[in-house]
Amino acid sequence: MPPFTRRPPHGDPTVMRLIQTASGRRSLVLHLVIVLVLLATAKGFDGSSHTANHWIVLVVYAVCSICLGLADWREAHRGRRREYGGTDPDKAADTEWLAWTATLLNAGVALFLVVEHMLVGAVETEETATAVSRLPAFLLLLQTGLSMRVLHTAVFAGLVSLAWGSTILFAFAYPESALLGPHVTLDEEVPGLLTFMAASLVVIDGVRRLRSAVTTALRMERERTTLARFVPTRVVGELASAGLEAVRSRHACLFALDLRGFSAFTREHAQEEVVRALLDVRALTHVAVTEHGGIVDKYVGDGILAQFVVGRPQAQAHAALACGRAIVARLAALNAERAREGRPTLRITMALHCGEVLVGVFDDGHRAEFTVLGQAMNTLARIEARAKAADLTLTASDAFLRLLGPAIRSGLTLSAMPPSECRDTRDLALYAVAWADAPAETALNPAA
Repeated sequence: MPPFTRRPPHGDPTVMRLIQTASGRRSLVLHLVIVLVLLATAKGFDGSSHTANHWIVLVVYAVCSICLGLADWREAHRGRRREYGGTDPDKAADTEWLAWTATLLNAGVALFLVVEHMLVGAVETEETATAVSRLPAFLLLLQTGLSMRVLHTAVFAGLVSLAWGSTILFAFAYPESALLGPHVTLDEEVPGLLTFMAASLVVIDGVRRLRSAVTTALRMERERTTLARFVPTRVVGELASAGLEAVRSRHACLFALDLRGFSAFTREHAQEEVVRALLDVRALTHVAVTEHGGIVDKYVGDGILAQFVVGRPQAQAHAALACGRAIVARLAALNAERAREGRPTLRITMALHCGEVLVGVFDDGHRAEFTVLGQAMNTLARIEARAKAADLTLTASDAFLRLLGPAIRSGLTLSAMPPSECRDTRDLALYAVAWADAPAETALNPAA
C-alpha cells in the first residue's frame, strides 16, 4: 500500500528558511570581507591605479553590499525573535528579494571586473595580473553558493559566464577591432572562462548536495524529536529512518491487555485501591513492553494496547510473546507482594495478533498521537473479548503463532478455542496459550 503523503506542518521550505536565516546573521561580515578584498585588488599589479569608472563601481558596490548586509542582519535578528516564540516563520515577510538583489549585484560587479580587464584595464594600466581581475568572480561565486540557494548560484554563474564568453566571441569574430588590450590574449581568457565554468558546476552541485543533506538531517532530527514524545528511545532511530513524515503501512504484532473482573473490583474496593491496582498493572506492562522493543499505544480504562513494529515480522512475534511471558511473571511477583500487604490479587487477559496496519503520527493540528489503525486492530479487540469471556490469561491468533516457528511453538501449550459466531472472527483460528515449563500459577486459568 503506498504511503500517505500528508506533509508535516513545517516542510522543507521552512527548514531551508531557517538555515538561510542563520547564514544571514553572518552576511554583514561576509559583505565587508568581499568589499575589502575588492578594494585591496583594485590597485594595479604594477603599482598603477584603475580608471575612475572602476573606483566608482567599487564604491557603489561597497555601499550596496553594506546596506544589504545590514538588511540581512536585521532580518536574521527578526528571525531569531520568531524562533523563540514570536511571529510564525511561515507567515513572516518574504525576504527573497534581498537574496536576489545580492546575487544580481555580485554578478554585476564580477562581470564588470572581468570585462573591464579585457577591454579597458589592460590598455590603460598595462595590467598583466589577470588573476587579480578574475579573483572576485571566483570569490563571489563561493559567497553566492554559501547562501544555500542553488538557483541563485546558477544564475550568478550563468550571467558571468555569458558576459565573459560573449566578450571572447566578439573579440574572436572581429580581430580587427582591437577589442582586447595589448596584454590580454584569447589563449589566456578561454582557459580562464573554462576554469570558471568548471568551478561553477562544482559549486552548484556541492550546494545542491549540501542543501539536500542538511534538509534531510534537520527533517529527521525534527521527526526524531517529535517521535520521542510517543516512542521509546531505543526504537526511535529505526522508525525515524523509515520516514515517519507520513503515515505508512507496515506489518505489526499487536498486543492487548485487560484486567479481569475490573468492574466488580471497582465496586468492592475504595477508589485509592482501584487507582493503585490500575497504576501497578500499567507500570509493569509499560516496562515489559519497552524492554522488548514494543510501543505502548494507549491506555483505555483498565485496558492497554501496544504494538511491536520494529524489525522483521518473526522478530516482532518473538518480542511480543516474550513480553507476554515477562508480564505474567511480574504480575505473579506483584500479586505475592500485594498478598503480603493484605491487598487483593489481580488477574489479566492478554491477546496477540498480527497484520498490516497504518503506523505513524496522526496530527489533526490540535493533537498529535502516535498510533496504529487497521482491520488487524479491530480483530485484536474481538480476540481480547473472547479471551476475557473464556477467562483465559493469553490468547493468540493462528496468524501470530505461525510467525513463531516450530522451535518456539514446541515450548508452548496450545489449546484450540471453539469457533466464534462473530462475523469478524468466525474464520479466525484462536488458541489459548501457556508455556510448557511455566509454574502452576501461570497456567491457562489462574483462577482455577
